[in-house]
Amino acid sequence: MNGSLKAKLIAGFILVFVAGAMTGAFFSAIHARHIFVEFHRPDLVATRMKERLRSELQLTPEQEAKISPIIDKMAGQLDQIRKDTGQRVHQTFMDAHRDMSANLTEEQRKKLHEIEERHRTFHAMHGPGGPHGPPPPDEMP
Repeated sequence: MNGSLKAKLIAGFILVFVAGAMTGAFFSAIHARHIFVEFHRPDLVATRMKERLRSELQLTPEQEAKISPIIDKMAGQLDQIRKDTGQRVHQTFMDAHRDMSANLTEEQRKKLHEIEERHRTFHAMHGPGGPHGPPPPDEMP
């Protein structure tokens, strides 16, 4: 086997390896998106739980009818807890930023405000306003 053929074989193996790695990364990204974004949608908690319980417990239609309102109530309570927690976290950050701003220069306050805007923009793009909309103007530092 001459040197040119060896180089072509090595290049071919490297190319196949890289193509396989890229394909694996692509499908891993799709799967990760499904797991972390689509699967954890709060509005689908009750539906998924009902489906899982129906199949795993082999519920009768009568049992399903009796259990359904309980699951709906639980999902509503969990959603309210998530919203309340989000609002508390937001308020904690806003309070801390307001307290910190007293110790910052005007330029640093502007940068802190930019950080808040980036955070707000991120959450606006990744959900329907999150558990809270934009804060009222009086909360801005």
